[in-house]
Amino acid sequence: MDVLNRDQAKERQALQDTIYVIGGKWKLPIINSICNGNKRFREIERSIPGITTRMLSRELKEMEINKLITRTVTPDTPVSVEYESTDYCKTFGPVIMAMIDWGIAHREKIKER
Repeated sequence: MDVLNRDQAKERQALQDTIYVIGGKWKLPIINSICNGNKRFREIERSIPGITTRMLSRELKEMEINKLITRTVTPDTPVSVEYESTDYCKTFGPVIMAMIDWGIAHREKIKER
């Protein structure tokens, strides 16, 4: 395998890893919600139209496994659970902003017809 093929394979693997971690319909809106100050489960759920309780729960667990968020349980009465983005998650901020910018430009491009 030559250098070019190794580089292409490495790039392909990196893209697949990124898509695995942030792919799907809900992860980016969840990250956006948490980064905008929604910390409690219901706050996050209410800020994302169309997401189900079950889906949000599943996505939050996956995001915690991938070190994008932390889950903190406070043993008050009633028990309080809060989610926060990690410093690692925040490194993804420029990518999200680039995606938002591209999405805005794309919508304008499509409207040109």
